[in-house]
Amino acid sequence: MFDPSVTPFNTAPQHGPRPLPLFLEMLRNETAASPERRAAALAGLRAYQDAPRGKRRKPAPARYRKGRVRLRDYGARGSSARAVIVIPSLINPPFILDLLPELSLLRWLADQGFRPLLLDWGSPSPAERGMDVTAHVEQLLLPLIAKFDQPPVLAGYCLGGTIALAAACAVPVAGLAMIAAPWHFSGFSESARADIAELWRAAQPVCETLGLVPMEVLQAGFWRLDPARTIAKYESFGAMEPGSAAARSFVAMEDWANAGAPLPYAAGRQMFDDFIDADLPGTGRWRVGGTIADPAALACPAIDFVSLSDRIVPAASAADLPDRRNLGAGHVGMIVGRGARAQLWEPLSDWLSALPATR
Repeated sequence: MFDPSVTPFNTAPQHGPRPLPLFLEMLRNETAASPERRAAALAGLRAYQDAPRGKRRKPAPARYRKGRVRLRDYGARGSSARAVIVIPSLINPPFILDLLPELSLLRWLADQGFRPLLLDWGSPSPAERGMDVTAHVEQLLLPLIAKFDQPPVLAGYCLGGTIALAAACAVPVAGLAMIAAPWHFSGFSESARADIAELWRAAQPVCETLGLVPMEVLQAGFWRLDPARTIAKYESFGAMEPGSAAARSFVAMEDWANAGAPLPYAAGRQMFDDFIDADLPGTGRWRVGGTIADPAALACPAIDFVSLSDRIVPAASAADLPDRRNLGAGHVGMIVGRGARAQLWEPLSDWLSALPATR
């Protein structure tokens, strides 16, 4: 039986940007001076909507569970290899880390001899309206970490890296890898923070009533960071050869970007008010598991992969751990782009291999 609390590894619920009316308004504004560009972007949008998707993707088996959350095991059954819990953001579904057979960080890490386990946050219900980001760490992630006989490594992507650092400060882990993860939220530009605050002021009353923050609210915030690029990529897609590797990658990435479960209201409120506005993590005021989450207090080996061209998580917001690796690939490109293997996958594998052996 289908469990609606579990995130399915399938395409977006609609084959188009969400929310579509806002996207079309942005398209009209960005191409107001060029009918040719508007026509090209609309053609790209139609090509994306009509592109074949193939069969529904099947997720890896759930090895451990806590409420709606699953740890999906990409390692060999019974494997004694080092366990690496890979933690995606609460925003957008987790399958960016297993996008296509040829673009899967998780399956590649398994091929290198590790045991990657993907944390699938599932889909919250309005009954979870009071579960903030802190509660996701304390009530969902920490109990899953406790299921392992030996402390696992945590590897967190985007907001998942923020969450992973907090967990690593609260309980023993074998290592921490942060990937394009924000910590000093004051490192976001003033204009970006002002735009996000304006968006939240408009959306908060409805979200509070719903008990959830719909994905469309979060997507609108991402679009505000770089509307020109959002439109330009559809112009480019319209010129791609249908069915080519580049076209398949574009469709898969856009389906990921246009999918995603809502956030519990308290998680959205904490993210907008306490993180982006007040910068609780970056100012040493975020308490998780009874302790302040402080990068300087980490008791495990840690590495910070930071993109210098990230339009979503600016480099200035990074935790800036002593072992910091600056990358040229962007926020999504470092995971699934053409240079992802050389810039992130292989350095991450090398770092994992160099960690002290578990006892």
